[in-house]
Amino acid sequence: MDLGQLEVFLAVAREGKFSRAAEKLHRTQSAVSQSIHKLEEDLGEPLFDRSSRDGRLTDAGRVLQEYAERLLNLRDDATGALGELRQLHRGKLSIAANEFTALYLLPVLAQFRRLHPMIRIAVQRSLGSHIPGDVLRHNSELGVLTYDPQEPQLHSIVAYLDELIFVVPPTHPLAGEAQVSIRQLGAESFVAHIVSSPYREKVIQAFKRHKTPLHMDIELPTLQAIKRFVAMGNGVALLPAISVENELVRGELVRIPVRGLRLHRKLRLVYREAASLSHAARAFLKVAEAFALERRGPYRFQREH
Repeated sequence: MDLGQLEVFLAVAREGKFSRAAEKLHRTQSAVSQSIHKLEEDLGEPLFDRSSRDGRLTDAGRVLQEYAERLLNLRDDATGALGELRQLHRGKLSIAANEFTALYLLPVLAQFRRLHPMIRIAVQRSLGSHIPGDVLRHNSELGVLTYDPQEPQLHSIVAYLDELIFVVPPTHPLAGEAQVSIRQLGAESFVAHIVSSPYREKVIQAFKRHKTPLHMDIELPTLQAIKRFVAMGNGVALLPAISVENELVRGELVRIPVRGLRLHRKLRLVYREAASLSHAARAFLKVAEAFALERRGPYRFQREH
């Protein structure tokens, strides 16, 4: 039994005659009769009362009619749903990111949302070190990282260039300086993120090379908390540039270049190499590429592997 046979069966049941069903289906009456005969053989039940001239259904035929209509309606629903996915009228975009990398996503997702408002978006918060595993285990379709995962099963696209910058509150004695040295920061109290990262280690090593103490007296759990605490006049911080754009514009924080401390990092979009990306994920990558071409500056779309 296949869906083609069921379509023929329902046509005969609705039209009441094999000849009218054949006309409706643009097939010969012989082809219609053969299809019904084959279906009856497969089911082991007669479906039409041959003694009736109006193609009356048997009890088995009436039972099959109900299920055949359900199956064909489900087929039509599935075809329609797949068409909606292709046209991005439904679907889900699943991305793994951490507190920092999610900042890159915000303007790109805003553009994606304007273009594809019917797609549901889920950004799952994860530690950066866990994101490659999340993608490989299919917990998320895309991931955003600050490092190259060196994972042959993942494709990687550089999407943003960021740097770690030194910020102080506007009332700080260094706020008016055009530039400072690492040695000048030996007496400062740094507010740090409680989650360690490779960049923290690079900062520690830079201070060691300059034989300068690094006082990280306070650790807070979020970038937002660090920014607010520093803006209140409680110490200084080294933060991703993307995370303090608004505070710098509003004058709540002041950026000061530090000689000998240039820490750039690339944000990468990653996805499974062997994966067939969903329509939503492919559309997101197209939006990210177009966004980079339009905005330029730190935005990129450079495939690595």
